[in-house]
Amino acid sequence: MARPARAWQRMLSGRRLDLLDPTPMDIEVEDIAHGLAFVARWNGQTQGDYAYSVAEHSLLVETLYSRLNPDAPVKWQLAALLHDAPEYVIGDMISPVKAAVGPGYGKLDDKLQAAIHIRFGVPAQVPAAVKKQIKKADRISAWLEATQIAGFTQAEADKLFGAPDPAITEGLSIALRPPLEVRHAFTARHAQLMEAL
Repeated sequence: MARPARAWQRMLSGRRLDLLDPTPMDIEVEDIAHGLAFVARWNGQTQGDYAYSVAEHSLLVETLYSRLNPDAPVKWQLAALLHDAPEYVIGDMISPVKAAVGPGYGKLDDKLQAAIHIRFGVPAQVPAAVKKQIKKADRISAWLEATQIAGFTQAEADKLFGAPDPAITEGLSIALRPPLEVRHAFTARHAQLMEAL
């Protein structure tokens, strides 16, 4: 009889995360920050000496969410920062690949996201209105990334992601940083939000 496939991963913290049945107790922010700092957005197809990481993207999305919703409770700012946190173990897939993989990817992502949220005091299920605002910030981030580092023309980015309000993006430019620096920035912002929670 064949042994079942391994469905857990050992984290650098020493935690053993079961991908099919994740528990909040096996989630550590240092593992998330480390993993996300080494996961490249855009399948690595960005300009610069460093990959544009999911950790860097997450910081940008949280900034944009906060600009869009200046009176938002801290828990929703934290949800914005953690919106792609499951990718620390399942990686970042571009939308066409997610569509090809099918609903299994979404279910895995949802289970991990719920465990991460519970671990850090965010409701497992984010209200639809908040989720919509985080998605809006995510799309604005994608537009900035597309036009600044991924080689898209503004017309292409406008068509794919929608042209953002210039007041929301004012002063934001993407500067690629080494993974260690981004990891520290992510954990520092997480700590600030947890302290304010």
